[in-house]
Amino acid sequence: METFIPHVIKSFKHDGHLHRMWLENWLVPERLLHESHRAESMLVLINSQTKIVEADGKEWVSRIPGVSFFIPGQWFNVVALIEEAGVRYYCNVASPPYVNGRVITYIDYDLDVIRMPAGDVHVVDREEYERHKLAYHYSAVVESKVEQGLQQLLGRVKSAKAPFRDELVLSYYEQWRERGAEG
Repeated sequence: METFIPHVIKSFKHDGHLHRMWLENWLVPERLLHESHRAESMLVLINSQTKIVEADGKEWVSRIPGVSFFIPGQWFNVVALIEEAGVRYYCNVASPPYVNGRVITYIDYDLDVIRMPAGDVHVVDREEYERHKLAYHYSAVVESKVEQGLQQLLGRVKSAKAPFRDELVLSYYEQWRERGAEG
């Protein structure tokens, strides 16, 4: 039987300070990944009611189940939130993931893309990105990678390319729940 392995996800800002941590996320075994996800070596993790720790130490518990997708080499990651109205995709423009043991880290560059269950798409937090670009002195290379990541992400959203398929998100979540919600 395939087992889901617990991982911690840590998000940092460009200057190295911690932004946010998700303490309990279950990695979907590679053999259970859809071929389109396996082809890109995606890391797919599931969480539900996981503790989240903010940079200031504030803790809270997520109320919405999520399926997170990290693609090596890509300057974005995607969290599919399973809501009553359908799947809402919250996408972070961010550095590619770095994996060390059971910890996945990335640098959050503030720009976010949200695809609502009805299909409408919003790019948010551009002003926060502009503020941090000045405060953290992003290099031309980082600015270029962020813009490229945003464009590649928007292209995937518009073409419904992996991981933007609700049925796969729901399938991963159900497989995890069937294994006792801990694998």
